[in-house]
Amino acid sequence: MAPTDFYSRLKSKILGEKEGPVKPPMDTNLAVGLLLVYTLIYVVPFYLSSTTRPSANLSRDAPSVIRGRIASVTTSCTICSIATFVILCTIVKDGTFGAAFHAMGWYPIGILETVKAVGLTAVLFLGPLFEAGIVQGGWRDWIRLRGLSMLSGWMGYRNIVAGPVTEEILFRSASVPLLLLSQTSNKTIIFLTPIIFGLAHVHHFYEFRITHPHTPVTAAFLRSLLQFTYTTLFGGYATFLYLRTGSLLAVILVHAFCNWMGFPRFWGRLTYDADTVIGPDVGDKKSEDAKQSVNDGSLGVGWTIVYYILLVVGAVGWKKLLWQWTASPSALTTFP
Repeated sequence: MAPTDFYSRLKSKILGEKEGPVKPPMDTNLAVGLLLVYTLIYVVPFYLSSTTRPSANLSRDAPSVIRGRIASVTTSCTICSIATFVILCTIVKDGTFGAAFHAMGWYPIGILETVKAVGLTAVLFLGPLFEAGIVQGGWRDWIRLRGLSMLSGWMGYRNIVAGPVTEEILFRSASVPLLLLSQTSNKTIIFLTPIIFGLAHVHHFYEFRITHPHTPVTAAFLRSLLQFTYTTLFGGYATFLYLRTGSLLAVILVHAFCNWMGFPRFWGRLTYDADTVIGPDVGDKKSEDAKQSVNDGSLGVGWTIVYYILLVVGAVGWKKLLWQWTASPSALTTFP
């Protein structure tokens, strides 16, 4: 049976080694150095042009800034992807293009792997899905695909499309294969790339301080620390999925889903926006007390209890399904 993981391909098909240890074709320090260079290529251009550089009068959320940055990161990702592809094709000897496409998650596309990866992530977000869909009444828009209207704005397009696509191309597709070439351990790959992925978002602290000069430094720092923690944790999860599925599409759509859901609620009582949603258990024939709850956005404590129960159930279910739903013959490496 032909080996399916990237390490085995590297040993038996690419390097032509049949027995004995395989000398890594790339040093780990070089691979990490290239990853850092890729990150700089991705971020630094933001500050080289007045079009993409935020100021006290120009937010990173301004349409002109978003358009300029999307153009910039598209160029950066193209450069880094070509560099990785050339490196892979230079090192390999046989089956060059196929091995490179596989390592970069381009082929096989992994449709089934994508469905399972997004489904697995949805299980983890059972609580937030309940809040957004049932409590906030979002299910009405979901079944009519009205939620796609958010893509009509530049912020929505950046968060749901451009951001996930470019970040996963850079930090997974272009970077992980280099670490695989250096035969870095799975654990190191999973925990190393997310740290760099998280650091790539630290510049938001500077941008926030520029556009919100009156916000206390401590508050701005804590905001950036939370973002760094969340992006680092997600980066580890995305890297794990990428290694397990070998699918770039899977991690892009999981990234888009997580950006759409936002940071989960871990404290506080559920409320809803009475100006934009009908709310749960409220209709034309409800009592005056129920109608009053619509006006002030308050909910019974039971809804909050259900949310936190689903949050726990989702986490437990995600843990139990993690290995089963990420198994794939296109995996880039073998986990013990």
